Amino acid sequence: MERKIVNRLIAWKQSAKRMPLVIYGARQVGKTYTALTFGKTHYKNTVYFNMEGSSEVAAIFERDLNPERIIRELSVKSGQTILKGDTLIIFDEIQACERALTSLKYFCENEPDYHIIAAGSLLGVALNREKYSFPVGKVDMMNLYPLDFEEFLWATGHRELCNLIKEAYEHFTPLSLHETAMDLYKIYLVVGGMPRAVSEYVETKDFDFVVAAQKMLNDAYIADMAKYASPQETTKIMAAWASVPAQLAKENHKFQYKVIKSGARAYEYETPLDWLKTAGMINKCVRITEGKMPLSAYADNSSFKVYMMDTGLLCSKFDIAANVILSGPTSFNGFKGALAENYIMQALVTNGFTPYYWSSPGKAELDFVFQDKQGNIIPMEGKSADNVRAKSLKSYISLYQPYYAIRVSARNFGYENEIKSIPLYAMFCIKRN
Repeated sequence: MERKIVNRLIAWKQSAKRMPLVIYGARQVGKTYTALTFGKTHYKNTVYFNMEGSSEVAAIFERDLNPERIIRELSVKSGQTILKGDTLIIFDEIQACERALTSLKYFCENEPDYHIIAAGSLLGVALNREKYSFPVGKVDMMNLYPLDFEEFLWATGHRELCNLIKEAYEHFTPLSLHETAMDLYKIYLVVGGMPRAVSEYVETKDFDFVVAAQKMLNDAYIADMAKYASPQETTKIMAAWASVPAQLAKENHKFQYKVIKSGARAYEYETPLDWLKTAGMINKCVRITEGKMPLSAYADNSSFKVYMMDTGLLCSKFDIAANVILSGPTSFNGFKGALAENYIMQALVTNGFTPYYWSSPGKAELDFVFQDKQGNIIPMEGKSADNVRAKSLKSYISLYQPYYAIRVSARNFGYENEIKSIPLYAMFCIKRN
């Protein structure tokens, strides 16, 4: 599967200021596959070491962190000559070997011409630091997310449709294939962007196989909880994780601890929620009290919404059948809104934004507010259908007079009353960088 991160990897390879690179992210988002594919495509040879699966490799880093000795022994272990600039060295599951992660500092300082990519669980890299510090300032870092909708279209053979969507966004003219794009967007909601689920869909077009893959991914995350947390913490983390669909099913999506269990308190579940966020499994959207710069200064961290990192995993946790999403009854429209919100949040985070939501002392509540690349504070309202009444958005515009506002919905591209109408399938076009 083609991933957008490859362009950033090429830039990293060519950079004169290149440092060892850590690719991090949630489990099963394609870190190892991406690194290996990049190595085989852009280097003369690639040497791969799984830090979790070999005690011999881990032992190489125990004696000292001298890069010359480490390279010599890694060459013997791999049976290949490791050449500066021509060989890509991949340390997979780097979180399993603290000394290997620390060694990246010494490669940066003493042997910067070796090209090293370390891939690791975001959670393990962040938490598994018992004796040695993280090499802050001595590594480049990239976060890999699940496939976004554009990458999904590439994987399913709709690259030309991507180009048409981007042209329509650039010129802000209606897309003639609007219905086709909307149908594919609905399929993406069900399948999501986890590579294994996408692969099952591409190969079989059978949603039963997709759901089976998603269930296995969920089991893998639960196994991770037990691996990195104590039994007592694991119980709370699992309860918080299990509550996310129910939080989104409420009319008001603000996170409520009582949904986890009756009588639950914030102090009991703040750490489990931070754990899930650190693991890349959820995205938090914090409330702001004012739509002013800087947004973080007006954040109310006690009020927030929680979204899952992938709509496909959300659908599978809710046991929502594919046909309900693709052509569901009107009785399902309420949750379609929550699903669309989750998708929009996921797209904004993937594209480099830090989204907030806004609510006034009255009843107005706006789904998303973020800062664009020009520094403008942009309000955004999300709708799952083409009914676009936007009282909250209009209230925000009246109060703060933003440079422009965005409504994301099932409608085609358009512009009226200083509101840009952007179809749901075009979220990948809204980029920070």
